[in-house]
Order: sequence, then structure tokens, then C-alpha cells
Amino acid sequence: MASWKRDFASGLIVLGPILITLYVIYWLYGLVAGVTPGLILEADALVPLLPGENMQQTREQLAQLLRVIVALTVFIILTFSVGYLMRTTVGGLAERVVDDVANRVPVVRVVYNASKMAAETAFGEQESLQKPVKIEVWDGLRMTAFKTGKTSQDGREVLFLPTSPNITTGFVIEVESEDITELDEDVEDALTRVLSAGFGDANRGMDAGVSIDVVDEASANSTGNPDKADDD
Repeated sequence: MASWKRDFASGLIVLGPILITLYVIYWLYGLVAGVTPGLILEADALVPLLPGENMQQTREQLAQLLRVIVALTVFIILTFSVGYLMRTTVGGLAERVVDDVANRVPVVRVVYNASKMAAETAFGEQESLQKPVKIEVWDGLRMTAFKTGKTSQDGREVLFLPTSPNITTGFVIEVESEDITELDEDVEDALTRVLSAGFGDANRGMDAGVSIDVVDEASANSTGNPDKADDD
């Protein structure tokens, strides 16, 4: 009885992330296809390629796919262009203007700053988080934080203490330098530990997970030997 539970749980661990990823891709495709204007490519323009009345639905589906490809291509080119522009003086000035305008609108200010922080945390370079460290918040209890490279007015180091498993939220804390313990690991290792709620290991990959050992309590209680129930 315990064997099929263990096999099902192991299969679910492998298939779950794959199915979720495919669903997100499908959802994003539907979202882009829904907002992409039909003016980019009409289905009737594909009549020479796919003639016949019975091919109308195929032409519409192909036109929708081509519109999504065009929209994504334009978005990628625009993203690279804006990213290159941000490396210049004009880009920095434009960013400050946008930030200033967004911060003047009460509701937009909160959404804009939260979205910007989340994007910087998720897509920014790992070096922006500086060095992972440990801080002792209570006697015997340590937590993982990251240096921001900033200091407070009284000389304390400003750290970002992320929550787990969502590192886009957390706390900005100011700590004395002598209360910080440097770690002999890189940012990737520390992020992997936080994102995986402590179960992950960047070096071991899938082998770092928690072993699944499902025990059939009914069989274990009847036999009085939990180890034997595990082998059923």
C-alpha cells in the first residue's frame, strides 16, 4: 500500500513543475493572442497559402500564431532597445522622470514601486544582492540575508532579509557590522536555499530534495513494524 503512494508522490514531484510551466506558457500565449490586434495579419491574407473554404479555421489559427510571434518579436526588440538605452545618460534621465511621475500618483506609486522591486529582484543580476550573510536574530537562531552595499547614516550596514519561498518580499534591516557573519558561498547557493524553503542545494540539484518515505499507518499499526510496512 505504501509503495504506490511513494511512487505517486515521486511522479507528482516530477510532473507537477512541468505541468505548471506548460500551463503558464499556454496562459501567456492566450494573453498575448487576445491583446494582439488583428491588423497585424488577417486570416484572409493566407488564402493563397491555404486555399479552400474548409481551411478557414486553419487560416485563422495560423494567423493568430503569426500575430503572437510578431508581437513577441517586437516586445523582445523593444526590451533590448530600452535596456541598451538605460546604459546611457539619456536612459538614466528618462528613468528618473518616469519614477518621479509615478511617485506623484498615490495609487500608481505603490503598484509601480512594488512591481519595479519585484522585477529587479527576479531579473536583476545576482551581484546586485552583494554578499549573502547570516544574522542572529535571537539566541541560537540565525537567518540568511544579503548585503545591499548601502549603509545607514549611523554607519550600520543595510541588509535585505528575504522571505521564503517568495524572495520578492522581505525586510530591509540595519545591522552593526560585528553582528554579521560572512558566508563562504555565492549568491546562487543562498538564493537556492531561500527559494526552496531550505530543501534545495544549487550544487546537488534534484538529489538535494527530501526523501519521500510514505508509511501506511494502518499496516504499520497492525504489524507493529513501520519499517516493514514501508517495504510493502
